[in-house]
Formats: sequence, C-alpha cells, structure tokens
Amino acid sequence: MAYKTINPYTNEVVKEYPNATTDDIQKALTVGHQLFKQWEADKPENRSGQLHEIAKLFRKHSDQLAKAMVTDMGKLYREAQGEVELCALIADYFADHGAQLLAPTKIETVATGDAQIKKHPLGILMMVEPWNFPMYQIMRGFAPNFMVGNPMILKHASNTPGSAVAFEDVIKESSAPDASLQNLFLSYDQVSEIIADSRVQGVALTGSERGGRSVAKAAGENLKKNTMELGGTDAFVVLDDADIDSVADIAWRARLYNAGQVCTSSKRFIVAANLYDQFLAKLKENFANVKPGDPMDSQTTLAPMNSKRAKDKLQSQVDEAIEAGATLYYGNKKIDLPGQFFQPTILTDIKKDNPAYSEEMFGPVAQVYKVNSEQEAIDLANDSDLGLGGIVFSGDPKRGTKVASRIETGMVFVNNFMTSLPDLPFGGVKNSGYGREMSSLGLNAFVNEQLIVTADKPNMDNLAGGLVATDPE
Repeated sequence: MAYKTINPYTNEVVKEYPNATTDDIQKALTVGHQLFKQWEADKPENRSGQLHEIAKLFRKHSDQLAKAMVTDMGKLYREAQGEVELCALIADYFADHGAQLLAPTKIETVATGDAQIKKHPLGILMMVEPWNFPMYQIMRGFAPNFMVGNPMILKHASNTPGSAVAFEDVIKESSAPDASLQNLFLSYDQVSEIIADSRVQGVALTGSERGGRSVAKAAGENLKKNTMELGGTDAFVVLDDADIDSVADIAWRARLYNAGQVCTSSKRFIVAANLYDQFLAKLKENFANVKPGDPMDSQTTLAPMNSKRAKDKLQSQVDEAIEAGATLYYGNKKIDLPGQFFQPTILTDIKKDNPAYSEEMFGPVAQVYKVNSEQEAIDLANDSDLGLGGIVFSGDPKRGTKVASRIETGMVFVNNFMTSLPDLPFGGVKNSGYGREMSSLGLNAFVNEQLIVTADKPNMDNLAGGLVATDPE
C-alpha cells in the first residue's frame, strides 16, 4: 500500500511516505505495552489534564491542521476548521467526564458482601481509520481510550498520511506519552499481524464493509474485541405534513456536506407524494447554485472528491444506474476544472432491480423516491442491508419520533440535521457495523468490566444456600 498525499484540487503529488518495517511495528508494540502497564496502575483523572492540553493544541494549530486535511483529501477549508474544533470538543468532553464515567458502580445483589463493577483498561488497541474525516475519526477513538488507559496504534487511510502525521505531532507536542497514539503506515497484512499479537486487545475500524469484514475476521480469529463503523445508505424521510421550506434548506446540505463523502450523509430521499414535485424542484435549485473551486477559497461551496479513483467509481455507479432505468433529473455533467469535481446529481425512478437501489453512492448524488403513505416510507427506509443513520421530517414532532423509532438504524434525527457530538453515541446495525463510539457507550467499548464482590469475613452462606452453580470438585 503506497501512502501518498495527492492534492485532489491540483492533482499534485505532495509527498510520499514509506511503509512501516517489522522493527517499527515491534518497537510500537513494546513501548505501547509498557505504557499500558503504567496506565493500568494509574487513575483516569491523572490523564484529564493531558487531554485538555491536547484540545488546546488542536485549537492553537487549527489552521495548520485544517490545511493538512484540505491538502490530503480536498475538504473545504471552513469544514476542515470545523473538524479541528470538533476534535478539541471531543478531547475536552472526555477530559471533563471520563473519570466520572469510569468510576466503579455498585450492584444490588443477594450475594453476601458488597458487589461492584470496576473498569480497567484492556491493552493496546489497533485503530483503522478512513480518509473522509481524517482527524475527527482518530479523535473519536483516541480521546475516550486515552482516558480508559488503552494505548493506540493507528493505521490511517493511504491517501491521508499528512493528516495522520499532523495528529500524531500534536500528541508528541503535548505532555501525554508519545506511545499514547503511534501512527504506522501499515499494509493490511501488517494490521492482521498486529491484531494477532497478544499485547493487542482490541480493534476499532471505521471504513468500508469490505475492509470491515477483513479486519473483523482477523479480530475474530484471535478473539479480540472489536467495533465496526461501516457504510450507510441513510434515508431522509419527508412525511406529508412536513414544512417543505425547512426540509429543502437542510436536504441539499445533508447531501453535499464534505462533497457527499460521509457515511451518515442522507443518500436516499424518501418523500411523500404531495411534496415530491416541490422537493425535487427545490433540491435541483440548490444543487445548481453550488460553486465548485479552490477548497481554500471561502466562496467555494462544492469541494472536489478525495481522489480520481473515488470520482471514477461514482461515475460508473451513476452510469450503471441510468442504464438500468433510473431517470437523470439533474446533473451528471463534467465540471471544467482540473480537480476531482463531480457535479451534484439527482436520480429518480430507481426500481428495486437497479444496482443503485442497494449500493452506497459515496459522493454528491441524491436518490429521490416518491411514497404514498407513512408505512411505505418506513418500509423503503428499512429495505437496505445497511443501517447507520437517518433523518425524519414531520410537522408533528411526536409523529416524527414514532416513525424514527421504526427505522432500522443506529441513529435517527427528527426535524434536525444529522450531527456528531461527544455526548451522543455513534454507530449502526446490520451491515453498517456494531458497537458504539463516543458518549459513555464508546468510552466503555474497550474496558474490562471487572466484578468484585467483597465480604467482611470468609463465609459459606452462598454455598449453603445453593447459590453456587459451579461444580465444587
């Protein structure tokens, strides 16, 4: 795997990076395990100050970090700045709340003695992260596990190495141990070798379904706990009583943010028949008004896609969808700029036998479906192998919430833009993965929840009462 930064706006090869060697990997495992043993005897609250320091450094170096992301994958500069601030917010949140959330919890029990759950770190974690949010994705795993006491080895995407280096440099600049997070430019074979090492006790992956299956297989073969955050074909459901103006103002943003390269982007717009024509007209108008250009320019509203490979794949999907009977309502024209731009595109009349019906289109392409009832909207939303997020719009919030609860995904937002915050759990179901990141759920994803039952003095009450199920022999 060749790690290199190719600026998707200029197509310039900015820098190439050498793959990690066997010695690099062994050194990372050695120092990571040494740090784990230190942290195992330490208290989480002793690390909160270091995590706050990391948050301050992210804000201090905001411009530099944002530019690294823009250069790596073409993100709009203002969106990159927002991502840096989100990283700082996540670090501050877990610095403030991590120790409390990791405190022992008592259990009411009929057992003799006081029962409690104590939370301990597990060991080194292998983190496999994607290119579309090159720093937020790292921080989402790093901040909670730093508080838990799990050192991390990072394998970032091959096209965003500059962002990985910049993130690691912030850790090195802080007073946190360098082994807290070690970036290595790894092949997937090397990832499997690391997972197999006894010093590694967990795997967190965000990425494609194909990558998730491969890494989850390696984790399963080695009995390593893992979390998987994979793709999504998220539904944007517009019920018949929705305010179409509010819907229209959010719909185009929900699809075009980060050039549509978001696992939780609204990709399937499921619209009540009475609002369908208005919705299409407004979506087309908003798509037509975007301005492609230099992602560093504040006037630019459409960024290039992250790579030529991604752009070509999306074009192939659109062409195949049209060939299979989809209607091109808008877009699919070449943008006369040198970067990897893809014109926002709207497809309608997509039948179930069309490949586009079940595929994730990772870019600025909207699929719009007309439905004649609430139940039809729910059924269509759930007719997917993926189940990550979703949005529901209704003039009645209670109705919207009721519909949201029937959609088979890990997250649904009602009358609201999909958002990611440190106090909200993030994750999906079905082929979108399992486990959660962020919030108390993400904090506890890789902990040893150890039961300790303490009696004042030795006794046989439990055994005499027939409460011990194990064979005394």
